[in-house]
Amino acid sequence: MLSLGQTPLANALLTEDELGQPEATWPLDLAWCPACSLVQITESVPPEKMFREYAYFSSFSDTMVQHARKIAESLTDRCQLHGESLVVEVASNDGYLLQWYQRAGVPVLGIEPARNIARVAEEQKGVPTISEFFGRELADQLVAGGQRADVIHANNVLAHVPDLNGVVAGFKTLLKPDGVVVVEAPYLKDLIEHVEFDTIYHEHLCYFSLTALDRLFRRHGLEIVDAERLPIHGGSLRIFARHAGTVPVGECVRTMLADEANWANSETHYLDFGQRVETLRRELTGLLRTLKADNRRIAVYGASAKGSTLLNYFGIGADMLDYVVDRSTVKQGRYTPGTRLKIYDPDKLLTDRPDYCLLLTWNFADEILAQQQRYRDQGGKFIIPIPHVKVA
Repeated sequence: MLSLGQTPLANALLTEDELGQPEATWPLDLAWCPACSLVQITESVPPEKMFREYAYFSSFSDTMVQHARKIAESLTDRCQLHGESLVVEVASNDGYLLQWYQRAGVPVLGIEPARNIARVAEEQKGVPTISEFFGRELADQLVAGGQRADVIHANNVLAHVPDLNGVVAGFKTLLKPDGVVVVEAPYLKDLIEHVEFDTIYHEHLCYFSLTALDRLFRRHGLEIVDAERLPIHGGSLRIFARHAGTVPVGECVRTMLADEANWANSETHYLDFGQRVETLRRELTGLLRTLKADNRRIAVYGASAKGSTLLNYFGIGADMLDYVVDRSTVKQGRYTPGTRLKIYDPDKLLTDRPDYCLLLTWNFADEILAQQQRYRDQGGKFIIPIPHVKVA
């Protein structure tokens, strides 16, 4: 479908001492399988290399925290969870989701392979967390220890998993007979329609349609009984899966699968995507060159993984951009992979006053534009690159 060239790992932020060293890169090519409908990249980087120390903390986004609160409150009520229930989250990050169940008196267990983030979840939020990768083996261990889950959350993690079958088999093992698995993942339809090519990076191995997920879950005795589209992250899919045959499949699932029959296996649909990415590249680089020629200073908001893909593939670096700002204190003081731009606190926008700021975390545009109203009041403008280039 699309070749994004050789790129560094999108979250491999550099320290100052590492600037003189070469960066490892891997091919980043996107492919589609007509047999199973799965869209995926062709190269798998070992998870141990990407996820044992991780720079993304969900709680730095107010949007993510409130999104998590809503689903936790909803499921606590709908599933009638109580002090004898158990909610497990796979890839639980810093406890941004499980904290809401815990506050409602529902026992929780986080599973988070990034050791630095697991420590924060336990020490700052009091969320019990196992720092391991989830799969068949860990699920068997938990069940042997007497733990079964009423609710299993897996938000934005299935895309990262090289052993999809092992993880979904683990869901099946760990889930109580009347339990529910709730999965959120970026939705392939939104990625294609909104030209969200920057969500493609080595951590994201897979890009899901409901068709592909339905086939995957059925293979392991689980059935997707409900589904909904969400605006978060530029367009996501949330599915609810249960043990096969326990709950009727909802009309929304059948409707969505029928819609996907029109495009999920269309070669033309995918090839057109690559052409639209090239159009976007010409538009954005053309605007930045015009601004630089007019002696405008341009900063970047968001040292995100998607930003790394966009900058490296579009060939946008220090010749066009001055620096990056990011709200995450974990990222500040480091440098972006490939482009090697220094990352600062967002307050630098107020003191330095660049003319423009390229918003790479466009999926949180409303939140960030509101936070940066003072910068905008001073005359600063944001360039939003996805789904089409615009200035706000």
